[in-house]
Amino acid sequence: MENIISNLKFDEKGLIPAIVQDEKGKVLMLAYMNKESFIKTVETGKMCYFSRSRKKLWLKGESSGHFQFLKEVYLDCDGDTLLFKVTQKGAACHMGYYSCFFREIKNGMFKVIEEKIFEPERVYKK
Repeated sequence: MENIISNLKFDEKGLIPAIVQDEKGKVLMLAYMNKESFIKTVETGKMCYFSRSRKKLWLKGESSGHFQFLKEVYLDCDGDTLLFKVTQKGAACHMGYYSCFFREIKNGMFKVIEEKIFEPERVYKK
């Protein structure tokens, strides 16, 4: 594993961006990983990130049950960005949409282009 880690260029905070796509190539989200979350992801096959706001590891789906299962991992040419292909169970977005990129510019405005899969208030008990 150390051979793989040595190829990753983490920023000054110890983080690296992680772009996440489903198996069909749809971009689901952008998150960040530290060394520990990357290792956990590779070892368990479940996507684990580092939450910058909570300053702790975050297993995707731990609250919602909408897990992401690792299929493939790619490293960009500079070694400073990861791309993951996953099998998404349920929604990737905490706002209830399949993808975090559920808005598109149409007629000079952002328009929602996806249907909600779940209501966040019910899932996260907010």
